[in-house]
Amino acid sequence: MEIHEALARSSMIRNVLPRHEQGGIFAADGYTRASGHPGVCLTSAGPGATNIISGIANANLDSIPIVAITGQVPRMLMGKDSFQEVPLTEITPPITKFNYLVLDVGEIPFIVKEAFVIATSGRPGPVLIDIPRDIQKEMAIPNWNIKPIMLNGNASRLPEKVLLEEIVRLISESKRPVVCAGGGCMNCSEELRRFVELTGIPVATTLMGLGIFPCTDDLSLRMLGIHGTIQANYAVDRSDLLLAFGVRFDDRVTGKIEAFATNAKIVHIDIDPAEIGKNKKPHLSICTDVKLALEGINRILEKNGAKQQPTAEKEIPVSNIVVSSAWRKEIDEQKEKYPQSYRTFGEAIPPQYAIQLLDELTNGDAIICTGVGQHQMWAAQYYKHKNPRHRLSSSGLGAMGFGLPAAMGAALAKPGAMVIDVDGDGSFLMNIQELATIRVENLPVKIMVFNNQYLGMVYQYGYEYGDSNPMHSYMGNPSEQDKVFPDFLMFAKACNIPAARVRKKGELREAIEKMLKTPGPYLLDVMVPQEAQLLQLIPDGGTFKDATTGADQ
Repeated sequence: MEIHEALARSSMIRNVLPRHEQGGIFAADGYTRASGHPGVCLTSAGPGATNIISGIANANLDSIPIVAITGQVPRMLMGKDSFQEVPLTEITPPITKFNYLVLDVGEIPFIVKEAFVIATSGRPGPVLIDIPRDIQKEMAIPNWNIKPIMLNGNASRLPEKVLLEEIVRLISESKRPVVCAGGGCMNCSEELRRFVELTGIPVATTLMGLGIFPCTDDLSLRMLGIHGTIQANYAVDRSDLLLAFGVRFDDRVTGKIEAFATNAKIVHIDIDPAEIGKNKKPHLSICTDVKLALEGINRILEKNGAKQQPTAEKEIPVSNIVVSSAWRKEIDEQKEKYPQSYRTFGEAIPPQYAIQLLDELTNGDAIICTGVGQHQMWAAQYYKHKNPRHRLSSSGLGAMGFGLPAAMGAALAKPGAMVIDVDGDGSFLMNIQELATIRVENLPVKIMVFNNQYLGMVYQYGYEYGDSNPMHSYMGNPSEQDKVFPDFLMFAKACNIPAARVRKKGELREAIEKMLKTPGPYLLDVMVPQEAQLLQLIPDGGTFKDATTGADQ
């Protein structure tokens, strides 16, 4: 209470009251992803604090710097199973960079400053501060002149020039190089684009890396992984040099790990030493901030200059690095042979078409937030992101219910931006209470729900593996299957948010245009057939050669 009262008196800090603690931490996460600055969430003790555990784990897996401040029972009641006592500093160490239990009110200035330093330095991540109730009530004169200590493990290491020169040599000798860019490149989009301009090397990105390199660029292979494009997966499989920048080679990217990039020398640059060689052993690695490494590589390339003239067989970008036109042609052939496609259902709305239309009407400039499920991957596959921090998604944890509160945080971080929550009916329902927060705060969040009355990914996997009983994933009312249940329009009406439902493909463009033009928040319930599948899907234990592709699947 004392902290909330202090916040109410502050003219510098905007305090937003979410309707559920999980919504609050997901909003802080969305704020951080959209702005690049750490978000903060504040909860009470006990269940209020445990309700943010999923959000902390989510930030930890995606390397998002947030500071979570929780209440705790008074010091004299700790360890006695007191009312609402939960030992957060014992629960959260595996999913935080660091956590604090405040035992002296005089330590608060130092702890808060250090918490932000730890959260944002090195590999970013969440930090928790647990404050007992009696500490909160103490009077104190804070000393704000205390400076936190920068630990060596949190400082960015400068890359050795000899290693950068070795990378340039490997690139110059390579015939089929590919870049794989992940979330670790979020702060070096310009450096990556310059690197590609200098080398002409094609770029595949992870889900976390979407927007770091423009999807509209000719050298973009789009997303890599089990839901990625065929050309991205093909290029990595055929490459003789894989430049892995800010990635961790997780299973959703590699598929069958022993079959991943078997023909390539791997250069791995990552700020976290724990990631080097953890899942895939590199031929050359540098533990540093990718931004520093790319700046150094680009300087070497620029210094070398365009010493070699283009020939009929090879294309020269700006440096003396030569990328074979035959390699580019080989990848382009894969794009033509395996274009992204999807099934149509007469007048029913294919969700992929809806994403394409949204991309067209927003010119690829919107901040897209998603929940988790089929809709998450349809948005990744068909929305052509052009800028970093415009794709907000729970990638590592896969937390349903992320989309709406994340959009709330993004709208707070970027007041002038078009922020759209692309959600599924199952995921949207998990934090639907944040409609009230969005209305009260008057946040112009647009919500586009793909409603097929099912947990779509569960339904699809059941279909793929021959499950003849889909009712375990049915979200509607079994006794009234002809009606939409629950009715999201009624939820929106209860929160005084304008809303509409669209069922026919021919009416979709007008419906989206109205959503985008309506001031303030808006909900569009897009009814899609449950038979619509997520294609470009690599089955468990498979490789990209086993992927389901094409509209006939």
